[in-house]
Amino acid sequence: MGAWGALIMSFFGAVFASLTLYWHLDLSGIALAVPFLGFFLIGLAAMYVIRLSGDGIKPTPKEERAIMWSSIGEGIGLFLASNIVINLHRPDLLLPSMALVVGLHFLPIAFAAGFRPFYILGAALIVAATVGFVMGAPMGGEVAGLMAAGVLWLASGMAIRRDWLAKSKTPATA
Repeated sequence: MGAWGALIMSFFGAVFASLTLYWHLDLSGIALAVPFLGFFLIGLAAMYVIRLSGDGIKPTPKEERAIMWSSIGEGIGLFLASNIVINLHRPDLLLPSMALVVGLHFLPIAFAAGFRPFYILGAALIVAATVGFVMGAPMGGEVAGLMAAGVLWLASGMAIRRDWLAKSKTPATA
């Protein structure tokens, strides 16, 4: 995954952090925008790397299909998970459920790409979800949301660095 994927991951990291601030720390207003500053900073770094000359990280057609289907499954899974926990009257389980679905979505991509760090990313998100489920309300959702945000932001930084290194090894074309 390269800088484009980092943009997506950092956005969802900001969403996790913002939802945590709103649902579990009872913050509102401009405080909910603060996590998106992290997305903005990561976006600036990604924009720089995207604009560099060179090939960088390009997924194969097999990887692109895995990303597409896994992302479709993630969207359906998030919809189902949110409906289930809301209908069970357990909104405290929403962030751990979301972290679980997002973590599971990385596993088929890791398999298709043969990229071990995606297994680690998926596992870290699944661990965040598990911690959230085990801790219970209200702390579980808080911990799961912040852990998921941190993991996604860390992975974004690593993806940008990986793409930058790949582009720096590619000879510049005039």
